[in-house]
Amino acid sequence: PARQGYVNMTGVFFDTTVICTVTGLCICASGVLGTADASGAQVNGVALTALAFETVLGQGGAVFVSIAVALFAFSTILGWEYLGEKAFEYLFGVRHLRLYRAAFCLAALPGAVEPLHLVWGLSDLFNALMAVPNLLSLLLLADTVAREARVSQPRVERRRTQRRRCRR
Repeated sequence: PARQGYVNMTGVFFDTTVICTVTGLCICASGVLGTADASGAQVNGVALTALAFETVLGQGGAVFVSIAVALFAFSTILGWEYLGEKAFEYLFGVRHLRLYRAAFCLAALPGAVEPLHLVWGLSDLFNALMAVPNLLSLLLLADTVAREARVSQPRVERRRTQRRRCRR
């Protein structure tokens, strides 16, 4: 469990800190912040990011953003499905996994056909609601997490030392 926690922390750090910082710096440095589209509305979201990368990197920048967003969306869907499936399996057992998978597929359908503002609003709402069980779990499992970290940290340090020796 501790090793999985380290891997997950790395993913969150990379997604949140590195990707968001690079995107924000690119938008700020490109000078496109506050740009209006053909209808006069302010450009925002993915369109703003694509415009910023296109300004800096040419047409390839917009293509890069489009591919990156598609891959990020796909990997996010797969990750959420897997984590939800494991939680469902823990709560209800393996026998009912088909029910979860069917419900997940059906829940993804409105995301493809409903207006974007509704989809993002619901996504934000459900992500915010996930704070409740996560914070409750943090409180209830704090002692267990601390104990696991104390037990596993020496192993992590030994592996790090062994890798350094192998490189020399």
